Amino acid sequence: MNKKKILVPALLAMIAAPTTSLAAEDVNKYPEHSNGDNFTISVHGRYDSGAGLDEGGAEILDYDSNTQRVFVVNGADQSLDILTIGKGEGKGLKLHKKIMLSNIDLGTFQPGDLTSVSVHPTEPYVAVAIPNKQKTDNGVIAFFTTDGDFIDYEKAGALPDMVTFTPDGSQLLVANEGEPDDTYSTDPEGSITLMDVTEGVKNRTVDTLNFTSLTEEQIDEDVRIYSPGASPAEDFEPEYIQVTPDGKKAYVSLQENNAVAELSLVDKEVNHIHGLGFKDHSLEGNGIDASNTSSSINIQPAPVLGMHQPDGIALFSMEGENYVLTPNEGDARDYDGFSEEVRIKDLIADPDREIHLDASYYEGYSQKELDQMVEDGLWNDDQLGRLKVTSTMGQSKDGSYQALYSYGSRSFSVYETDDFSRIYDSGNEFENVTSEMLPEHFNASNDSNEKKDRSDDKGPEPETATTGVINGKTYAFIGLERQGGIMVYNVDEPEHPQFVTYFTTRDFSAEDGSVKGDSGPEGFKFIAGDQSPTGKPLLLVSHEVTGTTVAYELSESFPFASFEPAQGLFSTFQSYLKKNVFKHQ
Repeated sequence: MNKKKILVPALLAMIAAPTTSLAAEDVNKYPEHSNGDNFTISVHGRYDSGAGLDEGGAEILDYDSNTQRVFVVNGADQSLDILTIGKGEGKGLKLHKKIMLSNIDLGTFQPGDLTSVSVHPTEPYVAVAIPNKQKTDNGVIAFFTTDGDFIDYEKAGALPDMVTFTPDGSQLLVANEGEPDDTYSTDPEGSITLMDVTEGVKNRTVDTLNFTSLTEEQIDEDVRIYSPGASPAEDFEPEYIQVTPDGKKAYVSLQENNAVAELSLVDKEVNHIHGLGFKDHSLEGNGIDASNTSSSINIQPAPVLGMHQPDGIALFSMEGENYVLTPNEGDARDYDGFSEEVRIKDLIADPDREIHLDASYYEGYSQKELDQMVEDGLWNDDQLGRLKVTSTMGQSKDGSYQALYSYGSRSFSVYETDDFSRIYDSGNEFENVTSEMLPEHFNASNDSNEKKDRSDDKGPEPETATTGVINGKTYAFIGLERQGGIMVYNVDEPEHPQFVTYFTTRDFSAEDGSVKGDSGPEGFKFIAGDQSPTGKPLLLVSHEVTGTTVAYELSESFPFASFEPAQGLFSTFQSYLKKNVFKHQ
């Protein structure tokens, strides 16, 4: 008898009656959506900072495998929260110690907040980024033991936003964002601080890399440099850093500039600024839902070019080659002194601005088709009228807009690092999956359950990502800042990543419409099984909006062992049958 045939009725029964490995009360809160890979997720523990909604109670985190402690930046309390991961009867996340920013002796320095934390890979200390109260002035990096005792501090650049150690722990890198003040009268240069800690944190040496000496040849043509009167050095705003395994190179996201900087850590210089190009949403497979006024979900091609604009980035290696993975969030400069953000309908309403779309910018439409779309109401609110775009790009010499550029591309991309060419983009898969799984809360914001609330902005807003190896397979985890939840892809073939599952522990069921569960994933840390207190891989996620930190336990097993059926799952189930059952008959 063919054993594969015996599985069919059993699988059909699972669609009708869920079986789970989670407690029954958790299953309804944590629906999952699978695509045939033997991958399951369960909640090992959760810590609630008690900060309340949208107060930043859990922002960025890191993990120390020696003490098995989690270090979480708590913006609400202005503290560094140290958590422990329990196992067995004591499983879960518990607060071990809280380090208050107000209790740290930083001399005459006036701290504004905490923004990032990084654990040294071999030594028992952590680094914490602390911007100045006046954000355009230089910030500092504070050092603590892994038990929370203050060691020392060192000056960094303006608005230190991210810290990370090289894999061997010899250097600490700091991304100094250098944002302007709200009036745009002061705009400090963005920079990278390099601290050599080879001889110990007390004997560190410090260098600063900036962008002042770059030539035109070192900056790709499609890099955005557009702030009023700003030099490239002032316009570039470093956000996030990833270092290659050999510690020789680093890649830094420049979100507003739609670019990634490549650094040589050997020569201590900026090598190149790679432009990330634009996503043609007019093509099939690249569609978006662009309106928050229409009641129906309408993911379709549109004459818009998406600026990828990643914030957090990830780096992984495969067969000796390095790849950069970008969650394409998008971000606008929106200050009192300068704002680029505008709705398309407001461009139309401005007598000094006109839109005359040029088909040469879009592969998906002819000029005749574009003109007909405009005649048929393309600029209405239920189509593209409410979509936010930049006013700084797409204009011809006469000032009319020939192309429209929106923020983010609602996807993730993979780049080769040899020439920084894009070899993969997930298209409109994020919105397709969430529209099937959460049709009543599709494109909700992270502080509201209202359907399509973010469709006219940046959709689900993929913001951060990490990768990890489970049973020899490399997975990418991409967090959706607005929609909530995490997309999981197998990236063993970097040119052809495979969607595995989407899961969320956000709870949309509250009758009063309040946000429950875990919303606004901000910081990720993958823990391999041999470094984990449980002996199994964990994904630690800090959720900025709900102020919660969650430890997800990851494993490979039978695909539907811990999944609650949800709308749209049957098509996925059919895919599984075709892939794993019928092909054997």
